[in-house]
Amino acid sequence: MAEVIDMQFMRYINLFARTTTVSTTKVFYYNNQIIFAVPKSKVSTAIGKGACNIKKMSETLRRKIRVVAMPAVDDVEGIKKFIGDVVSPIEFNGVELKGGSAVVNAGRQSKAALIGRNRIREKELADVLKSFFGINNLRIA
Repeated sequence: MAEVIDMQFMRYINLFARTTTVSTTKVFYYNNQIIFAVPKSKVSTAIGKGACNIKKMSETLRRKIRVVAMPAVDDVEGIKKFIGDVVSPIEFNGVELKGGSAVVNAGRQSKAALIGRNRIREKELADVLKSFFGINNLRIA
């Protein structure tokens, strides 16, 4: 199945590539932020010295920009770290991955923050996990 990138995300990807000299096809929204997923070895290059690349893009787009490391599809520990980086600064107790489903264990306050109003953050995270890792079910417990 081919991943479809809409025009707005294509513009973000082109701006990111011109600003940082790092190419990626992994960009998504989470919690009103634009998050770019790049290979682990390219994260520091993408951020730039003193976060100058991120600041420049944030001023241009007038949105908060984040860069996270993209793990391999079969790397369980990497996927757990990816989820932690995406939902940061929200803390959670752990992530369980079984087959095509993920369970995020969190405390009461963290659980509410992970779910969001009208389950919007939960849906955003579920879409990201489905498109990048093939995880169809997300449950926050």
